[in-house]
Amino acid sequence: MKLALLVFLIALLVSAALLPIFYVYNQTENEGSSEKFFFGVMFGSNSTMEAKLLIDRVKDYVNLFVLGSWDININETSLNEVCNYAVDAGMSIIAYFDFLPIGTFPWLTTWLETTQERWGEKFLGIYLHDEPGGNQIDSNQWQPGESARIAMANATDYSDAANKFVTSIPNSFSWQNLKNINPDLPIVTSDYALYWFDYLAGYDTIFVELGWNASTTQQIALCRGAADVQGKDWGAIITWTYSEPPYIASDLEIYHEMVTAYSAGADYVIVFDFPKNPEDNVYGILEDKHFKAMELFWEYTQTFPRENYGQIDGEVALVLPKDYGWGTRRTANFVEDRIWGFWPEDEKILMIGQNMKKLLNMYGLKLDIIYDDPQFNYAEKYSKIYLWNSTIS
Repeated sequence: MKLALLVFLIALLVSAALLPIFYVYNQTENEGSSEKFFFGVMFGSNSTMEAKLLIDRVKDYVNLFVLGSWDININETSLNEVCNYAVDAGMSIIAYFDFLPIGTFPWLTTWLETTQERWGEKFLGIYLHDEPGGNQIDSNQWQPGESARIAMANATDYSDAANKFVTSIPNSFSWQNLKNINPDLPIVTSDYALYWFDYLAGYDTIFVELGWNASTTQQIALCRGAADVQGKDWGAIITWTYSEPPYIASDLEIYHEMVTAYSAGADYVIVFDFPKNPEDNVYGILEDKHFKAMELFWEYTQTFPRENYGQIDGEVALVLPKDYGWGTRRTANFVEDRIWGFWPEDEKILMIGQNMKKLLNMYGLKLDIIYDDPQFNYAEKYSKIYLWNSTIS
């Protein structure tokens, strides 16, 4: 009985691996060259030993380590120790800071000035702040604290809210410090809403969060569309699906999400490892089956590189109204997603939601969802463009 079950699981895993391959091969004729692809894991615990254990576990099939531990990252010795260990293992690195406490930790100034001297092209940037768009939708301000609350307060309409959002982020104390210290360092973050406006604020790369039972195809359409029109990079981070253990989805589900993001042209695919489940798991929420799925995904990218087999690009666009900061997460179980966090859903929601669903069903990963904005010329980029209020049969 056990043998039969094992054979079944292996067959299921193999079929899950092969289906996306045939899908990509048959759905695209684009064989243009793509930039270097980064596949990584984001570490969120506070132990340098556990960070090293995770690096050792994945170093044969991961080329990026995102150090997302606040406790480690404000300790110069620990931060350098983990960064050196990851680079010595052949990985590139990104370091996370919710904010940059330069006054409290003066060593950070020199550290930020010299990252590229010490680690060269292996140091890919600073992950600054977290989920600014999602925070704005869910809590009326793009990050916790009084300064962000004041910056976003008293918005008079959608355009005013958009302007406050895209100007207050780069004018924040931490952003200004980073740009004054090392203006060449790329700035990245993860998010689940308002990607278009994150890029307008100045982020170089956004990692779209895949999880929470949201539509992977829709989230990619929103993030990739914003990145492609604005000339930025984008990636995907596999995050929680459940708000309680086991938090992360199954191995087959995360494999499918990783392949989908890669097939859609993501520059980065990252797996989030925090918190611990169970409490003694030194790898956070990741189990053997998740590591196996990651290894299989890496083998897939090496066997079927996009330079030879192509990718699925956005060929059709749905254009949302200018400055329309709606979270787009409305489902049968999520009955309202406020606009900019301040205003309830308006009369446009029904038509936008219906058109979005229709076009995603029609075009799948070939759809980008973008915004009406005169500073970007997207008319020649897409073979077909639908306005938010188009009649779609």
